[in-house]
Amino acid sequence: MRILYEDNHLIIVSKTCHEIVQADKTGDQPLSETLKAFIKDRDQKPGNVFLGVTHRLDRPTSGTVIFAKTSKALERMNRLFASGGVHKTYWAIVPIANPLQRDAEGHYSDLAPGIPAEADLKHWIIRNEKSNRSYAYDSLEEAMRHAPQKECKEARLHYRVIAHTDRYALLEVLLYTGRHHQIRCQLSHIGLPIKGDLKYGAPRSNPDGGISLHSRQARFIHPVSKEEICVTSPVPDDTLWKALSKSVE
Repeated sequence: MRILYEDNHLIIVSKTCHEIVQADKTGDQPLSETLKAFIKDRDQKPGNVFLGVTHRLDRPTSGTVIFAKTSKALERMNRLFASGGVHKTYWAIVPIANPLQRDAEGHYSDLAPGIPAEADLKHWIIRNEKSNRSYAYDSLEEAMRHAPQKECKEARLHYRVIAHTDRYALLEVLLYTGRHHQIRCQLSHIGLPIKGDLKYGAPRSNPDGGISLHSRQARFIHPVSKEEICVTSPVPDDTLWKALSKSVE
C-alpha cells in the first residue's frame, strides 16, 4: 500500500496484488481495516476511525483505490461513481503472437488476426457467482440463450496499444461501464487474456500470484472542495512492467 493523495475527506492509495479492498471469505485483513489502524495510530485518534469503501478492485489487480474519510464524502463519492463522474484508466499487459509494426501514420498493426491495436468493445456480460466469473457475449440474444435466468448487463470499454515488446503489448483501457471482472472478461473474449489471469485463459500464472492489470489513474471533481483530482498509481515493481511503462513515459 502506498498513499497517493489524502485530505480531510478522502484518502487514495495504490494497492498491491496481494491486498483485498474489503473483507471476503478468505478471512484476510482487508485494506480498509489496515488503513483504519494506520490512521488511528498516526493521528493518535482515541475513538473509532471512519473509512468508507467507495469502489472495489479485484484482489489480483494492483493500483488506485479511493476511500472516504467521512460519511459525507462517502455519500457524495457513491453518487459520483453512480453518475460516471469518476474516470478511471487501466493498464493491461497481454501476449501477442508477432512483434507489432507501425505504418507511416504511426498506427500499430493488428495484435493478432482480426484483433486490432485499438477498438471499442461492447458485450453483454453475465456473472456466475458460484465460480466468481463473468462471461461475455456478442449480443443480448446470445447471452439470454445461454443463461435465460441470469441478469445480463451491457459492458463497454475502449482499449489501445501504448507500448510493446516482442512478446507483449501494453494496453490502455478506458471503462465506460463498471461490471464484474469487465476488463478481464472482455479482453479474454476477443482473444487477449491478461498476462497471469488463469481464470480468463492465460496459460500460466505470474510469479507474484497477481495478474497484469493495473488501475493506473483516477480523475474526478472532489466532492467537497470541487477541485479536480487526478492521481496516478506507479506500476508494480516488476521487470516487464518497468520496461513497458518506461517506453510510455
